[in-house]
Amino acid sequence: MEHITLLLAIVVATALVFDFTNGFHDTANAMATTISTGALKPKTAVAMSATLNLVGAFLSVEVAKTISGGIVDEDGLRTEVIFAALVGAILWNLVTWLVGLPSSSSHALFGGLIGAAVMSAGWSSVDGGTVVTKILLPAVAAPLVAGAASMLATKLSYRVNRNVTDEAQLKSTAKGYRAGQIASAGLVSLAHGTNDAQKTMGIITLALVTGGVLSPGSNPPVWVIFSAGLAIALGTYFGGWRIIRTMGSGLTDLQPQQGFAAQTSAATVILASSHLGFSLSTTQSCSGAVMGAGLGRKGGTVRWSTATRMFVAWGLTLPAAGLVGAGAEFLTRQGTWGIVLVAALLVAGSGAIWLLSRRKPVDHHDIAEADADAPADVVTAAVAAVSPPPAGVPAAGLPVTGLTATIPSPLPATPAAPAAATTTEPARPPAAV
Repeated sequence: MEHITLLLAIVVATALVFDFTNGFHDTANAMATTISTGALKPKTAVAMSATLNLVGAFLSVEVAKTISGGIVDEDGLRTEVIFAALVGAILWNLVTWLVGLPSSSSHALFGGLIGAAVMSAGWSSVDGGTVVTKILLPAVAAPLVAGAASMLATKLSYRVNRNVTDEAQLKSTAKGYRAGQIASAGLVSLAHGTNDAQKTMGIITLALVTGGVLSPGSNPPVWVIFSAGLAIALGTYFGGWRIIRTMGSGLTDLQPQQGFAAQTSAATVILASSHLGFSLSTTQSCSGAVMGAGLGRKGGTVRWSTATRMFVAWGLTLPAAGLVGAGAEFLTRQGTWGIVLVAALLVAGSGAIWLLSRRKPVDHHDIAEADADAPADVVTAAVAAVSPPPAGVPAAGLPVTGLTATIPSPLPATPAAPAAATTTEPARPPAAV
């Protein structure tokens, strides 16, 4: 009993560490566009987001119930499986944070849980129907829906203000959209708390069920809700500046109208899914909304080279975290020494990733540098060529030098007779014979 109690304490602590990494990994979801357009200062933005993450954690438990009693079979599930799942999720979160890619913390957790459960009890321990309907389908639909809504909202915003040409009016309009961004960013942060903080609540509740502390189907206790909300809020305040840099300026160049449209669309999708109990990825929703906003502005482009790397990370998240979770579960099955070894590997791996990040540290002063000087890729150049920007605004990533150069005629000009009479060039003397 003493061993089980100690193991449960380790699992709860590890779950809160994952929640912390989830916070700084996903700060970009709410605040990247707000920071990139200048609506809020970086430190102010993450402080506001952290506070609203904590508030959002208390608004619902539907997603937590999906995780604690819907994905894997609770009967016969060992506490060590939960520990192994968290190890896979944490390491994947840290790897993608190191390279600045906004992958899904949610899918990292699901992948680790599924991989560890399959290694422990086989494929029958996983509810395939729940995985498809509440994880895989939302993963595909969320970025598409958020992107389409954001693109339409962006087009509408520019259309409504198409006749605004006075400089003072333009500044006033931009100021209004920045204020709207602050409100929509707060809504995204609140939505993030209602969705992502609940995933940790669900995993802790599942661990308590496997340890016999709670009965199957129980709601998360209040102390679980508070600790999960606090951990994700602290992680959010820490600030995942690498991913904020990618989301804010690495995918596309955003103006206040686009930032407002992207955040409002993403928040709507996330809140709706939380109400329905769909544990979708807030990262994918917000990334899709940012790309939709980039495509919604005339002359706006998406840096598809960055987007492609992000898509690859999305596709690898479930299997990669699952493999690590399965390997960790295999070691924990060997007994106490296996659990100690997995814990040591987690600490060593996390430390190694942190040391690698110190070679080129990124803080709130560096978040506007992502891909700013990168040349446009082929797709971006093609889109910019067929969708010219408004007058006086060069397409993102395209050179603007040499636009006034003239192309000489291949044949000498032969002026008509009347035109010759008006020339100001002095007549040339006839050539000597």
